[in-house]
Amino acid sequence: MTLQALLADIEPDWFRDGGDPLPPDLLRRARGSRLGRRLLARGLIADGLVDALLAPRPGHDPATITMRWPKARVERLARDLGVLAHAPAIRGEVRREPVRRLKRALGNSYLLALDPSVWDAQLPAPTVRQLATGLEQALAAGAGEDDAPVLALFARQGRQELRAWAARRDPALGEWVALLHPREPAGPTYLPERPVLLLCTHHETRAAKA
Repeated sequence: MTLQALLADIEPDWFRDGGDPLPPDLLRRARGSRLGRRLLARGLIADGLVDALLAPRPGHDPATITMRWPKARVERLARDLGVLAHAPAIRGEVRREPVRRLKRALGNSYLLALDPSVWDAQLPAPTVRQLATGLEQALAAGAGEDDAPVLALFARQGRQELRAWAARRDPALGEWVALLHPREPAGPTYLPERPVLLLCTHHETRAAKA
């Protein structure tokens, strides 16, 4: 993957000039020229956003992480991680209509939240209540047949889980996940290391077999 393709996937909000986002026309022109792309990359490095992804070092190629984890794959992984992080709330939801909506919205990922072999979903009771409240609010926001709010909830939490795990295990992946989406504040995470690694491996292996 070339620097041009890599920079094209990064959310515009990450490119700044003195703290302000670059104007769209200036960013478009910078992405379209070799010098401009170098300046954009240097700006990300100078801001400390890509210490692992783009910082030059022997044997490191940014194309490796970006080809392994294109945006669509990252989003599928993040959604599954978010679903799993909400497993305590999903397992505790027994009302017919919310269960129907969750099954419809999540498909096979609904079963992931129910599988104790992936994660036992043991969290303190106040944390479970907090997750359940958030899930209830997302379901209410998508009144009727709108799944967007609940899917956004899982995706957002999944990105938090993935970035927190990657900060320890694969910093380049964590930076890449952040850059693929608009800036968002860090939030609480709930998953232990093992289930995150399990899902990362599953998604990567499935893509390799496709």
